[in-house]
Amino acid sequence: MKISQKGLYALQAMMMLARHYDQGAIRIRDIAYEEGLPEKFLELILLEMKNARMVESVRGAKGGYRLRRPPAEIQLSEIIRLIDGPLAPFGDAEQLRGLIDRDAEHRSLYRVFLDVRDAAAKILENTSLADILGGSGGESAGTRKKSRKKKNKESGILPIVLQGGKNG
Repeated sequence: MKISQKGLYALQAMMMLARHYDQGAIRIRDIAYEEGLPEKFLELILLEMKNARMVESVRGAKGGYRLRRPPAEIQLSEIIRLIDGPLAPFGDAEQLRGLIDRDAEHRSLYRVFLDVRDAAAKILENTSLADILGGSGGESAGTRKKSRKKKNKESGILPIVLQGGKNG
């Protein structure tokens, strides 16, 4: 699956808004600075997110953007679909199902592509902004596994590898 630079910027901006969810609106300038994003491009992205009712803008001295829903209620798939279109790396699911039905010679190949598409979509549809924030907003299964491994290394605990074979 390929995510465009615009999609990546959108995800980064949404993560920043999720990190500051309880702090009110954040100015575009601050989001751009903290995330290292081009401010003018970010304006266009946030306007698109606003039109999709994922964020809202606040006017005034304390104005800026904020999430319309809690981070736990915004799935990564929503953001990616909005900015980059379908999640599928090999076309959408209906297109693949059509190929499976029409092209008997390559049916098994298209089934693999459909499985890949479905697995990627399932992960993105079941991962919220809160999940990818780590300790501050929840963790996904993948993040928890990495965190445990990192903690073990940091605490000096090394994994033990047992090998079968003859003793001494």
